[in-house]
Amino acid sequence: MEAIRSAALYICSVLFILTEVRSEYIYIPSLVHHGIEGKPLLLSVEVHFPLDEVDLQGTWSHTKPSGTRTTLVTFTKENTITDMMFRNRLIFRQPNVSLLIRKLNQDDEGDYHLSLNIEFHNKTGLVMKEERTVHVTVDVPVTTPVIAKTPSHAVVEDKANVTLTCSVERGTRVTFQWLRNNVLLGPGGRYHFSPDNSTLVIVPVRKEDMGTYRCVATNPVSQGRSSRAMDLNVYYGPYNLAVNSGQGLRTGEVFTINPGELVYFECQADSNPPNSYVWISKSRNATQVITEGPRLEVHSYKLAQTEEYLCRAFNNATQKQDEAQFTLVVADFRAGIDRRTMDSTSFSPVAAITVCSLFIIGCMLLVFLRRSCHPKRVLMSIYNRPLSEQKRPHRSGHEDATEDFGIYEFISIPGKMESAQASSRSLARLESIQDMHTTIYDVIGQVPETPSHSLLE
Repeated sequence: MEAIRSAALYICSVLFILTEVRSEYIYIPSLVHHGIEGKPLLLSVEVHFPLDEVDLQGTWSHTKPSGTRTTLVTFTKENTITDMMFRNRLIFRQPNVSLLIRKLNQDDEGDYHLSLNIEFHNKTGLVMKEERTVHVTVDVPVTTPVIAKTPSHAVVEDKANVTLTCSVERGTRVTFQWLRNNVLLGPGGRYHFSPDNSTLVIVPVRKEDMGTYRCVATNPVSQGRSSRAMDLNVYYGPYNLAVNSGQGLRTGEVFTINPGELVYFECQADSNPPNSYVWISKSRNATQVITEGPRLEVHSYKLAQTEEYLCRAFNNATQKQDEAQFTLVVADFRAGIDRRTMDSTSFSPVAAITVCSLFIIGCMLLVFLRRSCHPKRVLMSIYNRPLSEQKRPHRSGHEDATEDFGIYEFISIPGKMESAQASSRSLARLESIQDMHTTIYDVIGQVPETPSHSLLE
């Protein structure tokens, strides 16, 4: 087994030599270290070969950012020589050839270079050379940042610029970020940043720039540290001036109130600081200041039918003003409201036309049916016929029509109803009892003359 292991090790060594892959011999976990000033730092090295089967020779050197190179440690497997200038600051650890820096300072920044020669005992004359470079930075943790604002007082929109500066008492390689109302700000538009982002300039400042500002400072050895909040106050306005009232009826810029009603008007505008307000009456071709303040009280019984008013808002800080004009009409608008309510409950014109059309069509149908069917005549014919004729089966032909011609009589007697067919001779007898009976005659004329029949017999 020992022979097999030695043979395998030999074969692997040959392969590594042929392919120039030497990373198996030594390994450094990190080639970049962010050190903290005043703290120790270990430049760790792992060896992947049996130390008792090799001879070692190597050096650790340091190259500063300025380019100055210094040999720190020279070592073999048995001996170590440390530069006297760094004897109290460095510890060389055998057998894994790691290097410990006891207490970092700014001069320790730079590149640390390991050069290592490896000679295996069973391969006399064969020397493997390994080199690695580790980059080390030394940083000071950042302290809590502080914001300074110029100018320190409130500013007027569109007339001033604002400069915000973020600084830390201690810290190296600090980067800054700016937030307004916890939203990250970026360059562009009216926002301008210094190269390291420590300064924010707003040119010019406006209403929408108001808010709470913070800056966040970070570096490679510190998590983000946030400053205390700073409020930016901007004077602006007046904007969106409007006159409102919870009474009366409003149509555009016209307010209608009932006679004798007491009405209050409110004048409001967006402004910082708050506006001063003046109410002006413009009746009878003259202007007159009525009162000051955002609220106006009007007694309608003291007014004519129509009067014009004006609300003027003025911002003392921005020296800007705005006006809103409206007309006040004294009239009984409740009657108009009742009338509209009645109109809304009545039929619409389309519904009225539809109803009238249906009524006319129904009347026309009744008239048509009356003229075409003669309901009165049909009823009289049915009740005036003899019983034998009513029961007689229906016959088709011209004779049916000729038998229907004649004189029919309906006689109504109280308590008794009779119908009988009478000839022309019974008419004289019936004339004498007209006071006792009610007689209705219906004569069908144009009786066709036939030689064999007479309707009067």
